[in-house]
Amino acid sequence: MDRSPYETHRNSIAGDAQLGGPVVQARDIHGGVHLHAPAPRAVPRQLPPVPGHFVNRRAELADLDALVTRQADDAAPAVALIVVNGPAGVGKTTLVSRWLGGRAADFPDGLLYADLRGHTTEGAAAPGEVLGRFLRALGAAAVPADLAEQTTEWRTRSAGLKVAVLLDNAFTAAQIRPLLPVGPGSVAVVTSRSRLTGLGLDGAAFHRLHGIGPADGVELLSRGIGAARVRGELADVRRIVDLCAGLPLAVCLAAARLASRPRQRVAALADALAPDAEGLAALDIEGETTVRKALDATYATLGPEAALLYRRLGQLPLAAFDPPTAAAACARPQRWAEDRLDQLTEANLLEATGSDHAGQSPGYRFHDLVRVHAGALGAADTADGGPDTTLRRVCDWYLHCASAAEARVKPAYLLLRRDYLHPPVDLPPPFTDDPGSIRWLDTHRHDLMTLLRTAADRGWHALAWQTADAMWPLFVRMRHYDLWIEAYDIGLAAARADGDPRAERQMLNSGAIGLNAARRFDAAIARYEESRRAAHAAGDPRDEGQALLGIGRGHREAGRPAEAVPYLERAIAVWDACGYLRGTALARTVLGEIALAAGDAEGAAEHFAQARAVQTAVGDTHECARNQALLGRARAMGGDHEGGAAAMGAALAVFTASGAAHWQARTLEMLGDSARERGDHRSAADLHARALACYELTSPADAGRLRDATATGPRPAGPDAPADATPDVRPDAEPDIP
Repeated sequence: MDRSPYETHRNSIAGDAQLGGPVVQARDIHGGVHLHAPAPRAVPRQLPPVPGHFVNRRAELADLDALVTRQADDAAPAVALIVVNGPAGVGKTTLVSRWLGGRAADFPDGLLYADLRGHTTEGAAAPGEVLGRFLRALGAAAVPADLAEQTTEWRTRSAGLKVAVLLDNAFTAAQIRPLLPVGPGSVAVVTSRSRLTGLGLDGAAFHRLHGIGPADGVELLSRGIGAARVRGELADVRRIVDLCAGLPLAVCLAAARLASRPRQRVAALADALAPDAEGLAALDIEGETTVRKALDATYATLGPEAALLYRRLGQLPLAAFDPPTAAAACARPQRWAEDRLDQLTEANLLEATGSDHAGQSPGYRFHDLVRVHAGALGAADTADGGPDTTLRRVCDWYLHCASAAEARVKPAYLLLRRDYLHPPVDLPPPFTDDPGSIRWLDTHRHDLMTLLRTAADRGWHALAWQTADAMWPLFVRMRHYDLWIEAYDIGLAAARADGDPRAERQMLNSGAIGLNAARRFDAAIARYEESRRAAHAAGDPRDEGQALLGIGRGHREAGRPAEAVPYLERAIAVWDACGYLRGTALARTVLGEIALAAGDAEGAAEHFAQARAVQTAVGDTHECARNQALLGRARAMGGDHEGGAAAMGAALAVFTASGAAHWQARTLEMLGDSARERGDHRSAADLHARALACYELTSPADAGRLRDATATGPRPAGPDAPADATPDVRPDAEPDIP
């Protein structure tokens, strides 16, 4: 039995529920085409690891069980909200991680974690930063730039899920509210030094965590120094436990100090921790002084190189550190840093966080009180250039890595200059291929943004705009719209302050592309127009053409195709005159999409064919496949259903192999539209369902549009379609970059 070209595609994906699953190319395949189905999205398990020295706390765990049960019995809100408060170092995060980890089966859709950094008024995590992480953990490839839209998307996604959320180190109740999930049976637990009584209005239950008892303190100390040593000096061990005020952090620091000096009497440390002449321990309401004295004692046992790394890390504004970052901070080899990180971890001065990705370096972080201690010591250390040199070394290291990723992933993208005060010549970037480059950029995106902001605040203008420029592949591939817009706003101000017109135009263009991708079309057009004027004045036709292309795309995606065409034609003329053919191909692609939306299949096909010929010549595989898919759609609209389906199928194979999920979705949708027009409604339904599954992960707006469109039944299309039936042009989530 003969099959339609669309049924070929429908049968190839039947029963395959995974995004980007294998797709069979229609008609002939020349050469090897390898199709890879990505693994299903992993359920997030983000809780910090529970340290091996966790002791007892059975009563507290039972209290948390009782609180969540009571909230359910009292017909409280569908989401249980619990606030665990207590002094610094008392073990709030460890307790809640242990409790939620023990109930993981109750939360089949994930365990989410965010450090809100609320132990100081400066540097607290913004809700948008946390929402972006949560949304991506739940499968959203694109996160809205606007906080209100992020909050709406978070509530929409969490509404059908049963998750647990640990919001650590909160500062205010207002910081919490946008982050609460709404799915029935979900639980949110907040830890804070403050009581956060304002959350009582949100139905919160409160648990005050106190220090561990004397017996548990002795047990914890014995794990570090051995039961025999404890028995031999039990009175002094008990004195140390008492001086540690029931704070597990302080006890662990004391244990590490004693373990490093096996011949020292326990009484010597007890004397060191005793209240001084000024009676500081009596003022230790929240545990800071107790821990500081324990930290002083532990720091004194470090070797000079471990102590150096401790002071250097205290100067960095990063939430966590990996070995390459630690090596860069001290201008030492990575192996040196790995050994010293191990020493600091053994001394309980750092906590190991693990790694989110296979093959990446393990991570480490400070407890907030330890960070303050290390920061104070480092700020007073002026050797080797002092804190500014340490910070600049790490900024240069991140710029070096991001630039290497940019050169690997986007080799055709024109790199601007890079200025390194401290070139990290002995530290190669920690990735060796394109996927590793993108993974590094995405994993370190918040570190890069933190260092970008820091550079701008310090007046390191060239460093700031160069860091923004180097992050380009991250934004194009991962579409973090909120970070994208902020990065190039900062970069633009820095380029202007640096007095670099070329960098200024690049920041204008890159920021405009982000605004356009976030659907802020008029703002994008205004920025492109500013860039166009600057490029024209500078006599730079390449930049001028890019601005003209951007203005045209902005008008087109804002629903003003007639206004778009003149700008696109001017871009082609400018680039033709300077011989930049790749740019002309990108502009012709947009003209083709405008023609396709207007039902001019023949005119669209001509534009797409010309663009594809140029992109084939310059070796741009992705853009070539993009035009092949659009050319296939134009042919199908013109009546060549078999040839059109074959072209779209070949392009789909390329997108599937490369993992270009957005264009997988677009091509599947176009195949479905073409099948519907041919009358093959069964294939159309299957292909549209497949496209919808892709859009659900990459573009919620497109998912809603396609869901609404398919719910209304078959639509007219082609030359006879009414003006409001133009389903064939979608906002492109991968912007055209000359």
